[in-house]
Amino acid sequence: MILAPTITQRLNRARGDMRMGVPVVLADQGSSALVVAVEALDRDGLATLRAMGQPEIALTERRATTLKARAYDGDLARLWVPPDVDAAWIRALADPSGDMRHPMKGPLRSVRDGAPDLHRAAVMLAKSAHLLPAALVVPVANGLALASTHNLTFIALAEAGPALQLSSPLHEVTSARLPMTASQAGRVHIFRPEDGTEEHYAIEIGQPDRSAPVLARLHSACFTGDVLGSLKCDCGPQLHAALGLMGAEGQGVLLYLNQEGRGIGLANKMRAYSLQDQGFDTVEANHRLGFEDDERDFRIGADILRRMGFGSVRLMTNNPRKIAMMESCGLRVVERVPLHVGQTDQNAAYLATKATKSGHLL
Repeated sequence: MILAPTITQRLNRARGDMRMGVPVVLADQGSSALVVAVEALDRDGLATLRAMGQPEIALTERRATTLKARAYDGDLARLWVPPDVDAAWIRALADPSGDMRHPMKGPLRSVRDGAPDLHRAAVMLAKSAHLLPAALVVPVANGLALASTHNLTFIALAEAGPALQLSSPLHEVTSARLPMTASQAGRVHIFRPEDGTEEHYAIEIGQPDRSAPVLARLHSACFTGDVLGSLKCDCGPQLHAALGLMGAEGQGVLLYLNQEGRGIGLANKMRAYSLQDQGFDTVEANHRLGFEDDERDFRIGADILRRMGFGSVRLMTNNPRKIAMMESCGLRVVERVPLHVGQTDQNAAYLATKATKSGHLL
């Protein structure tokens, strides 16, 4: 057994640090920087970081577009932090909740010199921690020594790059029989990723033949729809209708993937809902927060199905992207089974946006 944590374990430690406002040290090709999630930045933290050097804010191009800031790095904008602004001003650049009350946040000066790799990694870490995709970045000398002196997590991008991009391997932890309303012949399997992120679940109905295409659904967790019965989406009705159809056929697998809010987390999903109350549709709200239309990783679902012994599926979905991802991961989709349920007056605009902007087949 090796006592030192692996890069995967250190990345998960870094996510926890960022959620608590603890700085993380990133390094790449002789350069290093202290990074803090903007969402967790407070007055004392800003003062400490300013004493270390000149801070810069790293934002996604989506958020930069809303702020009318130049994103010289394509997918990323680096903004210079004036010496007279406070932590609240910096947080307002990342959080769109006050955009309508205070639309003018500039003038904003974009940074274009130097490499953006540390800034990009900082934003990716914030995203994977389900925080707003924005980080305060302060270039420092000898990041490894700084991390050792202050007991900070140190991440070298040469090690972390592949781990940040790849889908973490999953392992089944346990399974147990679970009689359900949809079927008394139910079993729940728990899968845990190696990177310490959320576990995912496979609900197996009956005993599907592994040599035949299995009726399957990839269902992303939706606390508001699945648990609270939200009328703003069709998630809860889709969940129960899918299980009901599998129960009627006597077999099937529903994958319950913990990718709330299309992969941005429940807190950011509620932020998006607040923006929808201001008149933005679901895609526009995600963009104003700095996210893409859909941040989910459907490779997780393909991995679970393969580990359960399935090679082909009858996929219950309205989303062509799920079909493309399944097939790109080596799973054959022999049939798309539509799932048109849960339409309400309250979610009509949401469903229309999914059809027109996200390509859902409604």
